[in-house]
Amino acid sequence: MNFAHLHVHTEYSLLDGSNKIKEYVARVKELGMTAAAITDHGVMYGVIDFYRAARAAGINPVLGCEVYVAPGSRFDKTAVGRDEGPILSPGTSCRE
Repeated sequence: MNFAHLHVHTEYSLLDGSNKIKEYVARVKELGMTAAAITDHGVMYGVIDFYRAARAAGINPVLGCEVYVAPGSRFDKTAVGRDEGPILSPGTSCRE
C-alpha cells in the first residue's frame, strides 16, 4: 500500500499515545504498508526500538518528533504572528 501515517504517537508520548512499537509494526505489516512513522511528543526515546523492529519486518521507518517552538521564552504566553488565521502553504487561502 502506498500510504504511511506520518503523525503517530507511541507509548513514549506521555498521556497521548498508547501504541506499542512491536504491535504497531506488526499491524503495519499485516496491512501491507511499506513504510511507517513515529512522531512522539518532544522525545525520541522510541526511535531505536522502532527502527530495529521496522527494519526486521521489512518496513521503511520514518523517524520524527512533534515539537513546539517558542519565539522567545517558553514562559512568554503572548501570541505572536497568528493575527491572519491558520498558517497555510504559500499560494493557498482559507478565505473566500
